[in-house]
Amino acid sequence: MQHSHLLLVDDEQAILHMLSTILRKEGFTQIDTASTAEEALASCKVKTYDLIFLDVMLPGRSGFEICPLIRETTNAPIFFLTARSTDLDKLSGFALGADDYITKPFNPLEVVARVKAHLRRHTSNTTAQPQKKKFHFGPLHLDTSSGEVRKNGRLLSLPAQVYQLLVFFCQNPNQLFSKGQLYERVWGEEFLGEDNTVMVHVRKLREKIEDDPGHPTTIVTVRGLGYKFVPKAEYHGPS
Repeated sequence: MQHSHLLLVDDEQAILHMLSTILRKEGFTQIDTASTAEEALASCKVKTYDLIFLDVMLPGRSGFEICPLIRETTNAPIFFLTARSTDLDKLSGFALGADDYITKPFNPLEVVARVKAHLRRHTSNTTAQPQKKKFHFGPLHLDTSSGEVRKNGRLLSLPAQVYQLLVFFCQNPNQLFSKGQLYERVWGEEFLGEDNTVMVHVRKLREKIEDDPGHPTTIVTVRGLGYKFVPKAEYHGPS
């Protein structure tokens, strides 16, 4: 959980610093910040977040305005940050897709408790949701009901954890994941900073599905950020 990727959006640098400090003390190390609506939207387009803090009173477009746009790209919990605490404000925020409401000034311990509770619930709900069983990406076919993986019709033999990594990528195409996020979601264990496991399994998967593993085009490395599964055009057949 502590390796979850968080985005903090607020135009007050003091608030960003305070939240970052509180969360880092609790072990959350992957924290991005944004001071405007445009910065927040740009970050959400290129990165995958597990939870987002969104200030209501941003310069230019407000948090209320961009919340629906962010919600179109992610189902991660969104916390509104605001000094306005009327019931009408809260109801408006929830109607726009927010999951919680943090009123300034806030209690640091309460914020941490809410973050952890939402992350647990989000992870549980994501795991429990029924998943698509068949994937067709160009020459690559995956059937999770039978466990078969084929490329150009040829059956591939994949080690169990490499197979699970492929399943995760197929379920989340064109999304950027850090090594820590992949480790926690595929291996189901807390990431402690040792990324060799993820790197080795990504390499093994590339050897199986890439035309040229030395120059991968399907599982691409985004330098300094992680990996992204960029498959060939998907065939939307029966699933």
